[in-house]
Amino acid sequence: MDKFVIDGGRRLRGTLVVNGSKNAALPILVATLLTDEPCLLDNVPRLRDIRTTVRLLETLGKRVVFRGKTVVVLPGPRSRRPRTRAPYDLVKQMRASVLVIGPLLARFGRARTALPGGCAIGLRPVDLHLAGLAALGARERTEGGDVILEGELKPGRLRLRLPSVGATENLMMAAAAVPGETVIENAAREPEIADLGRFLTSLGARVVGAGTSRVRVRGARRLHGARHRVMADRIEAGTYLIACAAAGGDVRLIGAEPPHLRTLLESLRRSGAQVRQEPADGGLRAGLRIRMKGRPRAVSIRTKPHPGFPTDLQAPWMAYMSLARGKSSIREHIFERRFLHAAELVRMGADISVAGRTAAVNGVPELRGAPVMASDIRAGAALIVAALAAGGESEIHRVYHVDRGYERIERVLRGLGARIRRAKE
Repeated sequence: MDKFVIDGGRRLRGTLVVNGSKNAALPILVATLLTDEPCLLDNVPRLRDIRTTVRLLETLGKRVVFRGKTVVVLPGPRSRRPRTRAPYDLVKQMRASVLVIGPLLARFGRARTALPGGCAIGLRPVDLHLAGLAALGARERTEGGDVILEGELKPGRLRLRLPSVGATENLMMAAAAVPGETVIENAAREPEIADLGRFLTSLGARVVGAGTSRVRVRGARRLHGARHRVMADRIEAGTYLIACAAAGGDVRLIGAEPPHLRTLLESLRRSGAQVRQEPADGGLRAGLRIRMKGRPRAVSIRTKPHPGFPTDLQAPWMAYMSLARGKSSIREHIFERRFLHAAELVRMGADISVAGRTAAVNGVPELRGAPVMASDIRAGAALIVAALAAGGESEIHRVYHVDRGYERIERVLRGLGARIRRAKE
């Protein structure tokens, strides 16, 4: 396994280009199961989770070709029976694997999958996915630790008990292959869902309202191929914004979308960071620029579904607030076990106490380098943020978690002047 070695305390300066969104690319890749025609996806990040999804598509009969940042999904060799089973050895690696059940069920009348894995940040049950598909006519049973869904889906109207991102995406994809109109109420409103809606529309479905609480999908029995550019990764952009604010400096992020980051930008400005939108210049696309000097002011946050503060930025924000003047609180409303990084930050000198879903952060003047361990993708990002701002050397172990969500983060940060290297354990 690899680790990161970071010699902190250096201000960040320069320009970076935000990669395509992992959380948008994963469901869009899965949605290619809805057609037998070629699909070209541009701006796809080269991440471990993307590779896992590609292996899953190949297991289900697709042929996938990488051309730089473009992924071409082609029909594989014809088989007498469609492949409709997502195997445990792949599903256990990544929670997004559960998204295949909607497209497979809608196209072939059957889907079988193991319960998904992923980060150890809470149970994240799939009951919302299953209940929504049952409302469209699916029959559910379990066998050998797998969930099996069967039946011919019908269009209908359903309401999610919670605005689950994954359930909204699964139901949108299923509805795209069911003739007639399906309405999803209390849908999740994340920008990645709007991007999926654009892709489904390019396949030949008609999606209205993706990114709002009510999504209408008019499906088609046969969908065609399409080309689509994946949106910029708002979580990656947010992580780099927080890293610059924690370490100090002046960084421009090309391709960052301010509307996708509104709540974070408000919190950064309240903390003392100067953040502004940058127009396109000299051939560079528009983006954001952040400048920060000195210690931040303490700003409390609560994670909420979009457009609230993203749960995926809660951990980096905690690292940032560890250096603030004053006390702040962080309330995690999405996942019940997403404070595993707090103990590692304490090893670096942070003053954090956790009670249930709330963390109290008493800012300290400085953090100190230490050996720490990532427990999930965003916890790993938080430890990198802390290490960049800390005095001395830090070692971050289990960085395979970070590789699931950030494309060569050490190269990006070195380009901004950070002293960070990847080494073998």
